[in-house]
Amino acid sequence: MKSAELDRMGYLLDPVAFARDLLEFTPDARQAEVLRGGARRLLLNCSRQWGKSSTAAAIAAHRAYCYGGSLVVCVSPTERQTGELVRKIRQFLLRAGVTLRGDGSNRISLMLPNGSRIVGLPGTEATVRGYSAASLVVIDEAARVPDELYQSVRPMLAVSGGDLICMSTPFGQRGFFWKEWELGGEGWTRVCVKATDFDRIRPEFLEEERQKQGGEWFAQEYLCSFAGMENEAFRREWLLTAKAEGLRYRALIV
Repeated sequence: MKSAELDRMGYLLDPVAFARDLLEFTPDARQAEVLRGGARRLLLNCSRQWGKSSTAAAIAAHRAYCYGGSLVVCVSPTERQTGELVRKIRQFLLRAGVTLRGDGSNRISLMLPNGSRIVGLPGTEATVRGYSAASLVVIDEAARVPDELYQSVRPMLAVSGGDLICMSTPFGQRGFFWKEWELGGEGWTRVCVKATDFDRIRPEFLEEERQKQGGEWFAQEYLCSFAGMENEAFRREWLLTAKAEGLRYRALIV
């Protein structure tokens, strides 16, 4: 077997070595855990600035590079965000020496010489229909993606048995990301990384953010909390208490 083929086989089995050697991305311990995890259904509930987009981009690059003919689909709430994720993947693959072009059908797309495609879709339900047999679907900022978009994406994996990564910071106790995190069952691998779990953000900055942004917002953005937002008219825990006590649609008395 030729040396290049041996290298490819080694990288197929070790995504961390692939990221480090070819993508020039050195993952920290938790990022390496995710890269090696091989989870079919992965929820990344992570602090801002942990590097979840870079980690997911490395997984996508590995899939497209090592498994010829793969379809990788990237989705986010907006076309701009999707474009940023695909741009990260593009930068990684260029570092690996891969010649890239568009796929000829999609504005945000990459085509590899081995037949793999990476397609970025804007965040509307109508735009994602028509894709099938995806090897990997990545949903960025998943807490802000509408439920109907998530429901439209999942059938892409029906025939292929492909993998699904949903990554986000929380956005209150609402939407599919929160539901899957809390109630989605054992089919998901859940990874939670708080800002206090890594050292790329200075403690002084975190304290400044806590003071400026308030406790609940800080807990959401940096401590991975699904706490109800401060601007919600009715806090979720109040509603649950009211339901438990049998209160339904009672008028508020001031």
